[in-house]
Amino acid sequence: MSDADVALIPEFAPATREAWLALVDKVLRGSGFEQRLVEHTAEGVRVEPLYTRANAVAGLLAGRAAYFPGGWDVRQRCAEPDAKSANSALLDDLAGGVTSLVLQITAPGQAGLSYAAEALAVALDGVFLEGCAVALDARENTMDAAGSLIEIWRQRGIGENRRRGAFNHDPLGVLARTGTLYYPQARACEIAAKFVGDCRTMTNVTALLADGRPYHEAGAGEAQELAAMLATLVAYLRACEDAGVRPRTAFAKVGVGLAADADLFLTIAKLRAARKLTARVAEACGANHAADRLNVWATTSERMMAKRDPWVNMLRSAIACAGAALGGADAVTVLPFTWALGRPDAFARRIARNTQLVLQAESSLGRVTDAAHGAFFIEKMTDELARQSWELFQAIEAKGGMGAALESGYIQSEVARTAAARAQSIAMRRQELTAVSAFPRLSEDGVEVVPHPPAPPVVKGGTSVTPLLTQRLAEPFEALRDVSDAHLAATGRRPHVFLACLGELAVYSARATWTRNFLAAGGIEAIAGEGLRNSADVASAFRASGASLACLCSSDTVYAELAEAAIGALKAAGARQVLLAGRPAHLEATLKAAGIDGFIFAGGNMLASLARIYQALGIGHPLRL
Repeated sequence: MSDADVALIPEFAPATREAWLALVDKVLRGSGFEQRLVEHTAEGVRVEPLYTRANAVAGLLAGRAAYFPGGWDVRQRCAEPDAKSANSALLDDLAGGVTSLVLQITAPGQAGLSYAAEALAVALDGVFLEGCAVALDARENTMDAAGSLIEIWRQRGIGENRRRGAFNHDPLGVLARTGTLYYPQARACEIAAKFVGDCRTMTNVTALLADGRPYHEAGAGEAQELAAMLATLVAYLRACEDAGVRPRTAFAKVGVGLAADADLFLTIAKLRAARKLTARVAEACGANHAADRLNVWATTSERMMAKRDPWVNMLRSAIACAGAALGGADAVTVLPFTWALGRPDAFARRIARNTQLVLQAESSLGRVTDAAHGAFFIEKMTDELARQSWELFQAIEAKGGMGAALESGYIQSEVARTAAARAQSIAMRRQELTAVSAFPRLSEDGVEVVPHPPAPPVVKGGTSVTPLLTQRLAEPFEALRDVSDAHLAATGRRPHVFLACLGELAVYSARATWTRNFLAAGGIEAIAGEGLRNSADVASAFRASGASLACLCSSDTVYAELAEAAIGALKAAGARQVLLAGRPAHLEATLKAAGIDGFIFAGGNMLASLARIYQALGIGHPLRL
């Protein structure tokens, strides 16, 4: 459809971006289009408020290669260390609709099932292996675990052409995640290439994994994750070529791993961009169509998951799974909603697989190839991510490739820079975390799980680099909540602050509610004295609360009338510090002269403010000011 097709009434002038911007500026009253309506990702990718036909990008991306009619491969992770318990969980998952399995194997830095053939045989007892693909997550022990799985296939009489699975050998990913490899990284890539040659006759089994998830979990942006994945893929293709394995053959033996997080549109665009990028590499290798059926495995993000009020993780996982499906993932793994807390029980595993089944069978998200095609925003974002990722990939190549970039620390420093920018955005609440920094639940959430077993230590080997620092987004807030729990256990009461709510309910309600949530995000209870209209009432309510800190809550107009006297009354009543919700610029000097100790307000550093409150309360906290 062209612009002429929609010009139904010629008397109307054609809509232009300039005219729209003029109307927007009128609504914003000159406060700034860029500041108010344009957002940027942690890497600086621009996100506009409106996309039009001018942003469309021609060309349909490579379609999903899945053999599952109407959907994708529902791949469930099993991390049970006990083989019999793992078998029970696997059979339960398969009966519940799972179509493939990923076994988490014990390895340096990771707890899981033993890689011995005997343990794997017990875990896979009763599993119809000719109809169910088995993927491995075994880090440094991948070769041993793969050998055990091959032995099980052989014992069951499953021929090479009927074997289905993914060994997921990824030495560069292991090096990035743990900081060490048994062999020097160049030698490890040579071994990986030889492994590809050994697996050539198993037509439905992939040997290697170019995984972007270690970088994502350490805080990388979407473009950085894609660039790391692509550079890893190219490193493996080079090693395969040196070993005499042609690119077309190598492509069939390498899978791609990416994370799906709670940003629906960026997840869709990232997976679509991955198709573009791998297709460009395949073309450069002279294997134009080798990437068309490249297997893309998406796993819901660990860094987005929270320990507190983990029920919200169900929503995050559902959004992430939808993004992976609409982005064209061949296989999707949804981590159980209690994954950040410990070992998932039967209910958590059921919710994880049912999240996929509902989206697949009831919402039919997998019935259209490249469902996002033609959406102007998604097309533009896909193109921008692909371009930025390619530039970052070229920068990695200029450092000597992925292995050399890890050894020099280049990758680690770039990812750390992006992670720090995102952490700052979260601390300033420009990026809100539901149930963590926004709408937190201070009471118990009722979730109890068995902790994950301790992981075997990481021992330095032939290559040692600075490992990526992985951290979930909620961890700084959770650290404060842990201090609050410890204080509750020791004293019988949570850290608390008195809210002096001045004036009428309609006047102070909004700021009081905001302040309660602000304090609760750090595990601090708010004790409100409501409808206070004079300094005597303020002092009396403060003494009755048993608090040692106070915070004034009301409108700027009421502050101008009552704040000075209230501050003096609170200090006289024994308040160590008096804070104020908001930051009225025209009153700031007056309030400071009256003895106000600080302001808490939207746009301030939330974590720093909470840490200062803990410091004023005389309670140790784990955050640096």
